[in-house]
Amino acid sequence: MLGTTTAGARLRAVGGGANRWVVLVVLCISLLLVTLDATVLHVAVPAVTEDLRPSGVELLWIVDAYPLICAALLILFGTLGDRVGRRRVLLIGYGIFGAASAVAALATTPEVLIGARALLGVGGAMIMPATLSILRAVFPDRRERAMAIGIWTAVAAVGAATGPVIGGFLVEHFWWGSVFLINIPLMALILPIARWLLPESRGGADGPWDVLGALMAAAGVLGAVLGVKRLGAGEGLLDVRTACPLLVGGVLLALFVRRQKRREHPLVDMRMFASATFSTSVGCIVLAMLALVGLELIAVQYLQLVLGLSPLETGLRLLPLTFAAMAAGATGSHTLHRIGPRRMVGWGFVLTAAAVLLLTLMGQDDRPWLLTTGFVLLGFGLQTTLFAAYESMLSEAPPEQAGGAAAIGETSYQLGAGMGIALLGSIMNAAYAPAFTSLGGVPGSASSAASHSLGEAYQVADRLGGAPGEVLRNTARHSFVHGLHVTLLVSAGLLLLGALAALRLPRVMECPTVEKCPRPRREVPLPASREPAEATGSGRRAH
Repeated sequence: MLGTTTAGARLRAVGGGANRWVVLVVLCISLLLVTLDATVLHVAVPAVTEDLRPSGVELLWIVDAYPLICAALLILFGTLGDRVGRRRVLLIGYGIFGAASAVAALATTPEVLIGARALLGVGGAMIMPATLSILRAVFPDRRERAMAIGIWTAVAAVGAATGPVIGGFLVEHFWWGSVFLINIPLMALILPIARWLLPESRGGADGPWDVLGALMAAAGVLGAVLGVKRLGAGEGLLDVRTACPLLVGGVLLALFVRRQKRREHPLVDMRMFASATFSTSVGCIVLAMLALVGLELIAVQYLQLVLGLSPLETGLRLLPLTFAAMAAGATGSHTLHRIGPRRMVGWGFVLTAAAVLLLTLMGQDDRPWLLTTGFVLLGFGLQTTLFAAYESMLSEAPPEQAGGAAAIGETSYQLGAGMGIALLGSIMNAAYAPAFTSLGGVPGSASSAASHSLGEAYQVADRLGGAPGEVLRNTARHSFVHGLHVTLLVSAGLLLLGALAALRLPRVMECPTVEKCPRPRREVPLPASREPAEATGSGRRAH
């Protein structure tokens, strides 16, 4: 590992030259692998079930272990990177991610696959905040940083959206383990390149690292995300398996916040949330991800179960959303400079709400142009919102807190995704189930089973056969489309609330460069004899 002086010289060289764009490419490839792994397994679940024969609980953990562990450890590793070096944490994350991918690809039992997925989550949690905080250090100029964040957020959208496409192709042509095996050569290639090219950077190193606080944050986020995911799986709020994780997670997070406020050298400076820009940006990330993941999940079910498309065809249908997100990221810096964060986030939410309302015209027949138009508007609108929110959040945070700020942003991303599945999934189920209360000629037990999901309704209808089976199938299709419309209307309302929240953001993109235009302060002015906190190098802002 390079010494402090050499690392500092490398950081200054990269930050001031064309190589910073090469650094961005390396960071984006890292992010692409992590986000792709979050969704690539979804289409491989039937093949995994057939091969490993997991129980229902084991299958749930095979799917959820990665995002749960990743979300829980983001704050821990994000703040650790601020202390020991973000590049160092990133490189260790590469090694863990590659090794875990090999174990997952060759797993022969459900327990091994669950353990490998959990280890992938550890590697992902080390990689994700490090990429964003290194980006913050390498691009001190805010306009260039805005362009870099636009590319970064577009890559994140590409990874999440293309996961099902790549997974569908690999499962159809090889075996389910190949969805993990593709990570290994890429990690083997990128690790030495990153070690040679990426600069080391650290934040404030005052005081000891709060190990207990880091563990409290990890356990609190794990409990909160686990509880939210159980709600999304249809379990009741008062169910012990749902209420206990939510309660424990909420208490631990409250104690974590209290602890950070009292410590002289906190892991995360909670005073950042006193800034309307920072707190609003975090809230907008949660709302945007809530809409995106919830709608994508329902859209996948619609495309496969109502329109009868294969997993690969479903992934291809979602590609317009990906391309639109890439376009929004590529043009985001120019748009942000011209219209400012407030309008960009607000109009992004409005455009997304319009796309969602357009998709309420979907029915039981395939309408490709309607779906394509809706997905294009949806991808462009949401990516516009996410880009401006991430950029505003990261620019508002002090440089020495970049790892903690990035971890907060990524945790918000994960929480929003979990809440989207839970909230919109619950609304979908509530609108779908009532149609099965009284079906003439269909046994009550069959109607009850069919009310759980459209996929289960099809299985029950096939077993019944004849006229009762046909009645049950048609009822399920009609009810699902009705539930889809209700869910879309609720989503549009939430997105419009996000547009109203965006009114708290600044009108214009302030501070084109950090050096030429220091961040405007909202605290009580200091006496003339004292220097601002940032000028003294203490890395603390007084609010």
